[in-house]
Amino acid sequence: MKTLLTHGYFLEEDQREQQIMKPYVPLGILSISVYLEEHGVKNEVFDSTFSSSEKCKQHLLESKPHVIGIYVNLMTKLNVLRQIRFIRENLPQTKIILGGPEVTHHAENFLRHGADVIVIGEGEQTMLELCRGGVTQLEKIRGIAFLNEKNELIRTAPREKIRNLDELPFPNRKKVNLQLYFDAWKNKHGQSAISVSTMRGCPYTCKWCSRAVYGESYRRRSPKKVADEIELLRSNYAFDTIWFVDDVFTISHKWLKEFHDELISRKISVRYECITRADRMNEEVIRLLKESGCFRVWIGAESGSQKVIDAMDRRVNVKQVREMIQLSKKHGIQAGTFIMLGYPGEEDSDVAETLHHLKTSDPDFYTITIAYPIKGTPMYEEVESNFIQQLPWETSTDRQIDFRRTYSRKYYDYAVRWIANEMAIQKSNGSFPRFLQHKFKSLASRSLMRWEMKQQ
Repeated sequence: MKTLLTHGYFLEEDQREQQIMKPYVPLGILSISVYLEEHGVKNEVFDSTFSSSEKCKQHLLESKPHVIGIYVNLMTKLNVLRQIRFIRENLPQTKIILGGPEVTHHAENFLRHGADVIVIGEGEQTMLELCRGGVTQLEKIRGIAFLNEKNELIRTAPREKIRNLDELPFPNRKKVNLQLYFDAWKNKHGQSAISVSTMRGCPYTCKWCSRAVYGESYRRRSPKKVADEIELLRSNYAFDTIWFVDDVFTISHKWLKEFHDELISRKISVRYECITRADRMNEEVIRLLKESGCFRVWIGAESGSQKVIDAMDRRVNVKQVREMIQLSKKHGIQAGTFIMLGYPGEEDSDVAETLHHLKTSDPDFYTITIAYPIKGTPMYEEVESNFIQQLPWETSTDRQIDFRRTYSRKYYDYAVRWIANEMAIQKSNGSFPRFLQHKFKSLASRSLMRWEMKQQ
């Protein structure tokens, strides 16, 4: 049985992603790929990142896979739907299996638009059973959804999560051209990066965050196993930094200490960046990060207003976020943070508090997004009755959903500009022309925010 694994991320077809230029290797697909091969199922990976939809179609026609597994997230949903239509029209015998965070809460829609099987949760064991002939006995496989002969949606019993992640082989990065990723990062950011995962799941309950694949579990590979992978990568590839893709890298201080000691004892020198939470940081944690090679840490905040943070169920204190950003910088680690505007109930005073938070903590980097509801999250359930319009599922994504907020969507668009220009003023370093340019834009954005407030 010829098996092909792929995804729907086409960098050359997304101008916004080209500007960001931080492509990450599809670790999930590569983990499934090596797991299948270790159990005797040969497979091919078509990495779409540096390819195109047309080249993908051509490859499908040439390879004619019996089974195709496609990873789907919110960003790639529409591309994957186009892939499904193409396969159905040109390769009707190919079985289409979908997995990833986007499919869990949209299973029936994907099935009625051409998919054969939806994998819910982790994919290694489920995909192995499907490739071993399970596509003809779907009802016996745990952790999937499909349509039966009566065209009814069937969801089988959940599959138990893999408890010991150390039992999983390292992702088979040789299935993709890593040099393309290294070059993309190097040309845009001055240093190449390779991504590594040490954990699965997140035990926190932020209302806007999707836990469609791993649930609220927290499982982690041992520090020794992670160090083994880093040594393997160092011996096979030349790269500058590691990006740990974990949701909360410092969640376990015991694990971090053991990881730190493992790197030091083996004399493994790496530079890495990671994401964490302020409540899982302190001066000792920051010391361990610094000594083990961390050069940049992203500390989630989402808002400078404690009222909004509490509404999100973030379970963190905004004052502590500021302190950890400042303490990280004090110890020579670059600090980044995330901001989300337009959360339900957010008012103008909350936006002002967020700007104050950014100015006070003064992170080296920050990103701003406008909140949108992802199906399956508590936030989605809270605002579903306030959707401004019902968008056609097959031509839209959750990212496009708008709902009745405290103010109009335009207000929050102007708020993003206001904050960006105010922060640019703070970092203008005494340049009067730059100060004047951003001050004018800031005043204009603030005026438009007030105008939108009056229209409510």
